[in-house]
Amino acid sequence: MAGICGIILAGGRATRMGGGDKGLLPLAGRPMVAHVIARLAPQVAPLAISANGDPARWAPFGLPVLADSVPGHPGPLAGVLAGMDWAAGMGAAQVLTAAADTPFLPHDLAARLAGAGDFALAASPDTGGTLRLHPTCGLWPVRLRHDLRAALLAGSRRVTGWALDHGAATVPFAADGGDPFFNINTPQDLARARAMAG
Repeated sequence: MAGICGIILAGGRATRMGGGDKGLLPLAGRPMVAHVIARLAPQVAPLAISANGDPARWAPFGLPVLADSVPGHPGPLAGVLAGMDWAAGMGAAQVLTAAADTPFLPHDLAARLAGAGDFALAASPDTGGTLRLHPTCGLWPVRLRHDLRAALLAGSRRVTGWALDHGAATVPFAADGGDPFFNINTPQDLARARAMAG
């Protein structure tokens, strides 16, 4: 029986960054996804990367690479499903997800989410103090994988909507030292992350 499995969601098209894999962009001397791996590896086992296309580009990280099982690039939910299916094959009940462009994840992400039940999404306050959900940073119950597959095949794409409809709890994290879920979507974000990492 596996514990909590971990999936790094790296399937995005990075259109605002000019395309390519955001997780492979350099940050503080190593690829951004290496920072995510370093944060998650002590918290989960085993760990895999959800990505489409040639898996060889992720080979340096020594992790399994999971492609979407649902056609048409339906977004992060397809990566969650790939992780659920993979975890189910190892007898795990939950999978922790995080995006490849979130290099400052909390060191207690898995424990805090698991403390809220078997289905939970992370949240943190924005600069105005409003709590914002981070739907790609969550703990997902493998028991819902068949429901998720059916939803994806029916055209569902909204991560937050599907999760909340299925009873996901919200777990707030402090952002006193900077938002731990800061994600990199634009060249400006990458510059800010490099300043934060430095």
